[in-house]
Amino acid sequence: MTSVPEIRLATSEDEIAAAIRIRRAVFVAEQGGPHDEEPDAHDAAARHYLVRDEVRAVGTARLLGAGEQTARIGRVCLLPEARGRGWGSALLEFIVADARSLGARELVLDAQVAVVEFYDVLGFTVEGEVFEDAGIPHLRMRRRVE
Repeated sequence: MTSVPEIRLATSEDEIAAAIRIRRAVFVAEQGGPHDEEPDAHDAAARHYLVRDEVRAVGTARLLGAGEQTARIGRVCLLPEARGRGWGSALLEFIVADARSLGARELVLDAQVAVVEFYDVLGFTVEGEVFEDAGIPHLRMRRRVE
């Protein structure tokens, strides 16, 4: 890591709007995903997280099912200028710790096939077969957090 980002729960409308802007930049503009999925119907019930550099929000993720034994991580992304610094790993470990503190015993996520190794290093294991989401191949992954 070249520097330490600030990672926190997004609680205000402005912070959640920043998270959605990042998702649109990555999933829609960069990867060509459907515009109508950012935001989506799950956002209202999700816990949103932000990664901030010294100036602005540069990454985000969300957690669905907080407080349940199995919670779901989704919409993990960093803007291009924030990648390769270890900030994605820091974000995931922050979410794992938060989910554990809320009672989760395991976490699931749907990883783009191109980044399965990233999640594997963080203790997630592949289950099932490749499937497409928004035209991109994905694999379901799971991690125990007890």
